[in-house]
Amino acid sequence: MSQEHIDTLIRYVAEYGLKLVVALLVLFVGKWIAGMIRKAVRRGMERGKVDPTLIGFLSNIVFYLLMVAVVIAAVSQVGIQTTSFVAVLGAAGLAVGLALQGSLSNFASGVLIILFRPFKVGDFVEAGGVGGTVDEIGILATLMRTPDNKGLTVPNSQIMGGHIVNFNAFDTRRCDMTFGIGYQDDIDRAKVIIADIVAKDPRCLDDPAPTLVVGALGESSVDILCRPWVKAGDYWGVYWDMQEMVKKRFDAEGISIPFPQRDVHLHQVARAA
Repeated sequence: MSQEHIDTLIRYVAEYGLKLVVALLVLFVGKWIAGMIRKAVRRGMERGKVDPTLIGFLSNIVFYLLMVAVVIAAVSQVGIQTTSFVAVLGAAGLAVGLALQGSLSNFASGVLIILFRPFKVGDFVEAGGVGGTVDEIGILATLMRTPDNKGLTVPNSQIMGGHIVNFNAFDTRRCDMTFGIGYQDDIDRAKVIIADIVAKDPRCLDDPAPTLVVGALGESSVDILCRPWVKAGDYWGVYWDMQEMVKKRFDAEGISIPFPQRDVHLHQVARAA
């Protein structure tokens, strides 16, 4: 190799090596700045008492938009024309978009969740075929936590594609309970006992008034419906405590809670000789 070729090689290495170093520097510094801006946006929204549902979603959107700008700036330092790069990036984005239709659907569904807000962080919901407390609404998926502390990652499109039940949508809930008594037991006495238990529980609200009626004449029991209204957070506490207290009071008052019964009729068939 001649000296001229060596000099040319050294010149190219020096020129493009410096550009590459600058591009990497822009990339790393830009990523750090984008991360700092994301944290600043998050802190600002937290101080402004923005809904926690929006904080994680918007801060991530800001970060990814900044990273696109950082990548374009880094590529331009190498000498690549950004207009051509943007065109290539657009074409690649179209191809990737076609390949990732499910992810784009999840993203669009995440935007719809943020806009229409069928639930927020901290709500207990049934959505996407599962139930749990919402911990975070992400760009592509919603993170939930089950009552027994299991983590759930549910795609946003799966949530928006079905029905959503938000158990914390309102401050109060009706606690539906059914208590069966025997046909030989006194219905009025049983209703007085249940009404007394409801009246003595401060978690049961006076307005709306509780419902206490005979709901059905079952196969082996008379079913009494008890439906007091409670605060949403007291629902399960009232439900479980009522089961225990009604059972104890029924036992003390001699009112039976019958088991399911079946009458079996046996017919003897004459056997042919």
